[in-house]
This record gives sequence, C-alpha cells and structure tokens, in this order.
Amino acid sequence: MIWPAFKLSLLVVSLATLLIGVVGTALGFVLAKRQFRAKELCDALLTLPMVLPPTVTGYYLIQLLGRHGLVGRYVYRLTGWTLAFTWEGAVVAAGVMALPIMVKSARAALESVDARYEMVSFTLGKGELETFFRVNLPLAFRGILAGIVLSFARALGEFGATLMLAGNIPGKTQTMPLAIFEAFIAGEDRQARALALILTFTSIVTIYFTNVLTRPPKSA
Repeated sequence: MIWPAFKLSLLVVSLATLLIGVVGTALGFVLAKRQFRAKELCDALLTLPMVLPPTVTGYYLIQLLGRHGLVGRYVYRLTGWTLAFTWEGAVVAAGVMALPIMVKSARAALESVDARYEMVSFTLGKGELETFFRVNLPLAFRGILAGIVLSFARALGEFGATLMLAGNIPGKTQTMPLAIFEAFIAGEDRQARALALILTFTSIVTIYFTNVLTRPPKSA
C-alpha cells in the first residue's frame, strides 16, 4: 500500500503544482498589478479554501464538478466521464486547496517589484507580456518559487477535499494522507508510521528550502 500511494501522491502533487504555478502566478499578477472594483472580493474568494474546512471545500467541488454537479453534469452528458472518484479529481482537489498559498505568495512578490522598472521597460517599447517575463518574473522569482514549494507541500498533505471529490480507492485515488488514515483505522501502525515519517521528512525539507528562498540576499 505504501508504494502505490507514494507513486500516486507524486503524480497528483506534481500535476497540481504545475497547474498551481501557472494559474496562481497569473492570478497573483492580476491582483498585484490591476485595479478593479471587485479586486479584494476576488482575493477573498480565492483565499476561502485556506480558511474553510477541507471537507466543506470538497463538498463545493463535488456540487460543482461531480456527476450531477452544476458543471459536471454537462461534462458527463457530453463525454460520459466524470471527475468524481478519479485520480484527476485528486489533482483538482489538491490544486484548489493549495492555490491560495500560491496566489498570496505571487501577489506579495509581484507587488514588491518597483513600478519604475516596468515604466522603463514600457518606455523602451516592450509590451506587457515581455515586461512580465523580463522584468516582473526575474525580480519576483524568489517569492514565486517559495510559493510553488509551499503549494507543493500543501498539496502533498491534502486530505479532506480529496476524500470528498476523489474518494479513497486503493491504487486509484488513495494518496499518502488517505493511506495513513486507512492504515490507522485498520490498526496497521507500522505502515501508518512509515507513511507519516515520509510526509514529515518531506515537510521539513520543504520548510527548509522555503526559508532559504525567502531569506534576503546578503549585501556585498
């Protein structure tokens, strides 16, 4: 049970982190560099998964994306496929739960970029997209990378929303946190301990690298 759960967790978390990195950075850029009336409301909605119980977020996901959900029902009618109780559902659940961390980190990192550098880039005839990749992204890179690392750790430890949307099917949707829960309930303490130690070690490494990435560079 340990190896299948470990492999599935790596697959789920890798894909979730990839999606989070792209979507979270884009959303962070919009919140950092754009002014619009519902800006803080959008930020609050994006932050909700961070403060709501994971099972509540999972409930909303199943109501939205499940076989009979607001969106999922149309997907099922057109394709015969549903996101619920699939490993793809685990990716979505992990991604949604970790997205607020990425958005917050990206927004803070991009807001710290001096607007004068952007104005210089625009003055030199560079477009907004080129300015983002040549100015904003390099200057905010450490903060964005720290957000990606923390999001990876959060996605790796996701439990409640994954259980609600993807279920706990060994070899199919059972990630490491779900495997720990099942092993503990079954009285398999050695297996639960081994999985818990793997997650604990990964978390320690993640925190260490996050601290390194967010440490201010030493002045010459």
